[in-house]
Amino acid sequence: MGYTVVIEQETDGGFVVSVPALPGCITQGDTRDEALRNAREAIELYLEDCQASGDPIPTEAGREFVEVRVPA
Repeated sequence: MGYTVVIEQETDGGFVVSVPALPGCITQGDTRDEALRNAREAIELYLEDCQASGDPIPTEAGREFVEVRVPA
């Protein structure tokens, strides 16, 4: 199963990663690679928690992610 992640570089360094399909699933790292490794772990833990509590596993079905550009 795959999930879309949003990576944002912080102005003071580091990266923040959020997973739109998993509310509250946010992590960070000092480098992009570290942030993505942490995101994989956060997603795995999120899904384990869903299974343990009997909640459905969220999917991205019906979601569409589109980049919208506007003039600067």
